Amino acid sequence: MRHTLSLLFLGACSVLAADAPTTLLAEPDKEVLNDSLTLAAKPAEWKIAKGKWERTAEGIKVEELPADNHGAAGRLSQKLGDFIIAFDFRLDGAKSISLSINDAKEHVARVMITPTACRIQRDDHDHDGPDKAVVFLNQAEKFAPGTWHHVVLEMVGDTMVATLDGKISGFGSDALFKSEKANPGLTCAGQTATFRNFQLWSAKPEPKATWKEASGKIAEAMKAAPTPAPAAKAKAAAKAKAAAPAPGEAAK
Repeated sequence: MRHTLSLLFLGACSVLAADAPTTLLAEPDKEVLNDSLTLAAKPAEWKIAKGKWERTAEGIKVEELPADNHGAAGRLSQKLGDFIIAFDFRLDGAKSISLSINDAKEHVARVMITPTACRIQRDDHDHDGPDKAVVFLNQAEKFAPGTWHHVVLEMVGDTMVATLDGKISGFGSDALFKSEKANPGLTCAGQTATFRNFQLWSAKPEPKATWKEASGKIAEAMKAAPTPAPAAKAKAAAKAKAAAPAPGEAAK
């Protein structure tokens, strides 16, 4: 199924402008922002709320500061209608990174990456109220330190779809996505992660003609996706591995 999703992306490449993100749901309309996030680039107007952010030749290096008691977070002051966001990330020891979308007051949706999983979700929209996050995809996947990966997030109408490296996609729909969105942001928990090549495009209001077919294939892949081990099991497995004798050493 991953091969099928890769072919869908390769097919899309031939009909899009060379500098527009490759998409499954959204028809790119106009480029709104393109920031390589490198030291030499003319920076977009990012508002850094938490953490340490340092532009380098490779991209922007981000780390959480213990004194903040909060993950690193930086946002663009930008209203969003239907849109496409694409960027690259590299985990350099971070516990997690995310791309999050807000509205005027609350969180709306996010794509979250850890070293062992990717999650695509509609966010909890009222914190202490009755609303709860809705997870569309929570897939086990290894993201090795020091390797670059590519994310594309698309929102058209009430539907969002996110794709990682052109092979893992997840989507879902919610009326909340139809409201005016704003302030796309990048986050980092722990130390450190690097981001580069951040693109924001507006999208046309109608989905691509091929979306119905693509969504069916993605839905099949989502059903078959391996889920991450529960946190308790993962910790127990790591502890057992650390306690295991080295090859050739007799167990005590």
